[in-house]
Amino acid sequence: MQFDNPTLFNLLLWQALSSTALLVLLMGWRPSAAGQRAHAFMGLQALGWLLLAAAQAGHERLWLSLALAAFSASLSALWWALQLWLTPRPGRALALLAPLLMPLVYALQFGDVGFRGAWAHYWLALQLGLLVLSVALPSKPDRLHYERAKAPAHVLPGADTRRWRSVLLAAFLPLLLICLARGSVGAFGTLDPNSLLAPQAINTALALAALWGLSLAVLGLVLAWRSEVEAELARLAQLDGLTGLSDGRAFAARSVDMLSSARRHREPLALMLLELDNFKAIEAEHGQAGAERALVLFSSCLQAQMRLGDLAGRVGPENFGLLMDRCEPQGPQAMDQRLRQALSARTLVELGFTLDYSAGWAKLRHGDRNIDDLMRRAETALYEAKRGGHGRLQAEPGLEC
Repeated sequence: MQFDNPTLFNLLLWQALSSTALLVLLMGWRPSAAGQRAHAFMGLQALGWLLLAAAQAGHERLWLSLALAAFSASLSALWWALQLWLTPRPGRALALLAPLLMPLVYALQFGDVGFRGAWAHYWLALQLGLLVLSVALPSKPDRLHYERAKAPAHVLPGADTRRWRSVLLAAFLPLLLICLARGSVGAFGTLDPNSLLAPQAINTALALAALWGLSLAVLGLVLAWRSEVEAELARLAQLDGLTGLSDGRAFAARSVDMLSSARRHREPLALMLLELDNFKAIEAEHGQAGAERALVLFSSCLQAQMRLGDLAGRVGPENFGLLMDRCEPQGPQAMDQRLRQALSARTLVELGFTLDYSAGWAKLRHGDRNIDDLMRRAETALYEAKRGGHGRLQAEPGLEC
């Protein structure tokens, strides 16, 4: 990887350094996991250009090999960022292997100028092709993965990622094509030194493509980060600030898809309504702080015991809803047992007092129009559970608990 135009080389070096500083200023020192990988991409790019500059002073084998390792690692870091901003993309093995294998073989075969040039540029082209494929593939986040992911989703389902994906595509596609051409020159040579495929012409084109790519990559990464921040703000706006569960409005909105899916696939679905017993007495005895700690612990146990695909929300001051997807008749009873066991194991240790709840549940029926119909029957069952002495689960009328 050589550049015959020192002006272009200096521009690339300073652009990489300034772009790294710009991303840090915009995203901060400790952004999200995807933002950290974007930082790594640009930082490794800057390091690569610094190592190329060091190669001009001697010890070319060492500095050029390290520079290629930095460039390859930067592309792998960006690929990992795309895994977090988008749905999983192909190429995990290549992203791990390339930064190790490519510079190693390059250093071992340094004496063969044609081979080393072809080897390095074909590998870079392969990684660029992986990035092009990643941003070109349609992004359709899976709703179930989004709802139950342990870490907050960075891009909400339905978020429009086309703008920043298009920018990154425009950044890397020309560089991919020129890397392929430069690798072909190293592998096969060129008969006419005045042709467009002459090494000097290809090197100049490669420098211009790199300059273009870095400029657009910064823009694309900033747009992707902005999309992530907006998605996270939208997600937080739908959460209960104390428990981290969906609030009542978000619970009702997200239940629409679950009810529609259950009807479409003719699958059973159940709603559990849970209410902490004697909550006002807890608040009077332990204060607001104690009551809030009880709510947080209860929501933590609820989240830990719910199944993959279920939806939990705080639908009232001391009331919680749990929408159970593909729920057989024994599902609410099993959930109730798991939750009571979890509470029994944690409440005295973490709160210093016991905590119990009453619950009612209802199943989706053919005539139900929306979540409100389910909610009314579950509330009736909850009322019967409380009237029967608290601390118990009650099914809607017509069902056996």
